[in-house]
Amino acid sequence: MTLLSSLSEFDPDDSFAPAIAIRVNASDNENETPVHRHRKGQLVLALRGGVTCDVPGTRWMVPPRSGVWIPGGLPHSNRATANALICFLLVEPNSAALPTQCCTLSISPMIREMILHLADLPRDYQSDSHCGRLARVLLDELIDRPVENLSLPVSTNPKLRLIADTLTSSPANRTSLSQWADRVAMSERSLSRLIERETGLTFGRWRQQIHILVALRELSEGAMVHQVASTLGYDSTTAFITMFKKALGKSPAKYFQDRLEINSDHA
Repeated sequence: MTLLSSLSEFDPDDSFAPAIAIRVNASDNENETPVHRHRKGQLVLALRGGVTCDVPGTRWMVPPRSGVWIPGGLPHSNRATANALICFLLVEPNSAALPTQCCTLSISPMIREMILHLADLPRDYQSDSHCGRLARVLLDELIDRPVENLSLPVSTNPKLRLIADTLTSSPANRTSLSQWADRVAMSERSLSRLIERETGLTFGRWRQQIHILVALRELSEGAMVHQVASTLGYDSTTAFITMFKKALGKSPAKYFQDRLEINSDHA
């Protein structure tokens, strides 16, 4: 089953219910939905595997304890790794005071289970039914969730898309800026300027942001710090922890401890 075939079986804009949920078990191949848009806002949860969401100018990675919120009407595409398990929560406009911009919402275990339960219930529910009451409580809980910014600036420029796709799929890649310039037939100076103009970051900071997003995904799925350091191509675990702390202000252990406390406080 692909993301496209699953979602094409149901048009979310045919329903005016406040919130509906769809669970998708992706195929054994990496797959992607093409760019599309719908009236309803969309919260994307990764229950297993890796999921990225692309919106104009930005790529979002979905850690298992978070969801990417995409407001209604915004063009977007979703890409899932092989055998990923995904849940989409589709929210009718004006049903809840959710953010008007893309963001990452920290998801508590309670909210996660409510969404999964809603996915197993009929989608054509009445507002005063059990489903209707569940949807209202779920949306009330969602609007109080902490907002995070786990995104990567991207560009429609095909040369920068090539670099971003390569570094996202192979984060240990250590191709230098000059080597990338040769590969995309540009001078190093021109490529450097293009990256800064399109992303607002230097090449080094851009690649570091990719490393942070991949690290958060892998650590959220239970990988050990030394395993993530190896995946990202760091010479030592200490070097990886230093980079992580400089970027997020906390060590990986402290970062995830604080996230657990946030989820407990908001459960």
